[in-house]
Amino acid sequence: DLGIEGANKYFHRAGFLAGVEYAKNCLDTTLEFGAFIAALQESLKKLKIGILRMEAHDPDTGDLLLTIGEDLDCSGLPVTNENVCVYDEGFIAGILETYTGKRYDVREVDCWASGNRTCRFKATCQ
Repeated sequence: DLGIEGANKYFHRAGFLAGVEYAKNCLDTTLEFGAFIAALQESLKKLKIGILRMEAHDPDTGDLLLTIGEDLDCSGLPVTNENVCVYDEGFIAGILETYTGKRYDVREVDCWASGNRTCRFKATCQ
């Protein structure tokens, strides 16, 4: 029995691997940053994965604050006062690492399941 923490490691890793492959196969990683984010937004919306918004970006550090609304795996869940989007953390990290070539630590700071109407992620460049 892995428990919640052990299972979350697998969910995060699966999300990361999916994000890497998504970036390689569905996105143009040669675009400048603004165009890349716009293409990512359009792709996620078109595939009904979620509505991505960038709330903040620090070009000096590479850090980002993103929201994903109407996301595939979380929107509509009952409120449990927990952040549950571990797979999405990995997915975003995989996309960002593939695009930038730098490691990212992505953490969900707000979640539909914690009572918010969108999921918010802080992505910190390592």
